[in-house]
Amino acid sequence: MDRFFGGNPGVVLIRLCILSVILGVLLSALGLDPRDIIDSFMRLLERVYNMGFEAIEWALRYFLLGAVIVFPVWLISRIFKASSRGQGSLKHRSGQSDV
Repeated sequence: MDRFFGGNPGVVLIRLCILSVILGVLLSALGLDPRDIIDSFMRLLERVYNMGFEAIEWALRYFLLGAVIVFPVWLISRIFKASSRGQGSLKHRSGQSDV
């Protein structure tokens, strides 16, 4: 336990408490309140969360815009390839040449 805490856990806990009180006095003198810090942190998390979903929305919008063209063209090309393969194999089976 001493190794994890960097010394006797009781002494380390007392030092942390004293340091917290000193820092609290300094922050109070600067006009900061713990609720302000927590509210600012929560707003930061909310903005990061919203940015993430805005990025997903942006990517989805461009995906759909491109997909309107890409998928039908792909589907049409697959249909034409399948039909040309089907006709070519029928010709070879019936003894006709492609020439």
